[in-house]
Amino acid sequence: MSKAPAEPQSASAQPASTQPEIVAQRVVIRDLTVSCSIGVSDEERTRRQRLRVNLELLVEPLPPKHDNINEVLDYGVLAEAIRRRCVAGGVRLLETLAEDLAAICFGFPQVLEARIRIEKLDRYADIGGIGIEIERRR
Repeated sequence: MSKAPAEPQSASAQPASTQPEIVAQRVVIRDLTVSCSIGVSDEERTRRQRLRVNLELLVEPLPPKHDNINEVLDYGVLAEAIRRRCVAGGVRLLETLAEDLAAICFGFPQVLEARIRIEKLDRYADIGGIGIEIERRR
């Protein structure tokens, strides 16, 4: 004799969760624009170029308990560190700069993953942006 399949419980019969499940938390810095000296050729490095930087960071999803900046990643501190590195120069490749920016991001202990996109905005007249995107995981 086969048993009849169990009836699914109705939503009202299941216990209601009092707290939503914490799945993920991301910090985003979008369209940070800086002017810097970067490029493979001497000609390219003699004039400053605009770069657009976008970051998406997966961070420890711990909501603040006391509404205090010390409980979360400080976006202002992160943005300033990114700006400083970009304008400091000393690199030829966007790929190298992207790795440097990843290292800055992972200097914040809450960061688990980083997606970094850097685009040169003025390199080619007929291209709105040309660049690199990397993803790194701790």
